[in-house]
Amino acid sequence: MRCACGSNKKYIDCCGHYLDEGEVASNAEVLMRSRYTAYTLGREDYLLATWYHSTRPTSLRLADRPYRKWLNLEVKHHEQLAPEHAIVEFIARYKVSGRAHRLHEISRFVYQAGQWFYIDGDIL
Repeated sequence: MRCACGSNKKYIDCCGHYLDEGEVASNAEVLMRSRYTAYTLGREDYLLATWYHSTRPTSLRLADRPYRKWLNLEVKHHEQLAPEHAIVEFIARYKVSGRAHRLHEISRFVYQAGQWFYIDGDIL
């Protein structure tokens, strides 16, 4: 199975390292790609574990939302602003009830205790 993050690698050779084996992402872009893959797989556990504690919701309730068929991910820009801060701009395309949507976001990440975390993002 190809990884949903768009790397053209097999899942087990890509985001599977992070979602299934607990490996820590080496930078914010890798974390963002693994989080996208987690959304495609409904892995709320991973999404919450990689969300910064002060902005993390208690639950995402992915199972309660309308089914989203995730189509693809395009990373537009990744910038390391400081050793512990980074941003990633991306476009994620998906369908709900056959209707196409896209999420264009600039996400903020923080590096703390040897790990990258998603903080929040601005939807464009």
